[in-house]
Amino acid sequence: QKILEKYRDLFRLQWEGVIGNMHAPSQAEWEQLLTNCSAFLFYGMERFMSHVLLNWLVAMNIPKCRLVILLDLVRSWQSYQRIKNSDIHKSCLRVALERPAETAMLLSLTGVGSVIATQWYSSLEENAERLETLLENLLSFGKMTGQIVHILQK
Repeated sequence: QKILEKYRDLFRLQWEGVIGNMHAPSQAEWEQLLTNCSAFLFYGMERFMSHVLLNWLVAMNIPKCRLVILLDLVRSWQSYQRIKNSDIHKSCLRVALERPAETAMLLSLTGVGSVIATQWYSSLEENAERLETLLENLLSFGKMTGQIVHILQK
């Protein structure tokens, strides 16, 4: 939230969504947020796709969303327990579709223009640093997403 407040004046449009521990978004909220945005940011625990229904996502058409930023793959003991209990009810193929590359492909197929995503587990602090770098370069310096990815890789 501190990072979003820091760059608030540089936002061209209003940011909308669920911040903090307000509540877990319903599938309808996920759909509303994804279909009505030009950019979507997920900063959260475990895999982004573990929070949304696969059948629901693949049926969506979201071409207005030009950029999805997934700062996920953060694990705590509680999130690990939640995902472990959830995964036992899924097939191996379904769990495989929740990996970063597969998630990016699925989002691309729904019409998303670009996807920036983490590829390995990290901490909330590391993802906060990535978000800070991303927003600074995107909003303050006006760099393109490809340039920002190269900066993040370093």
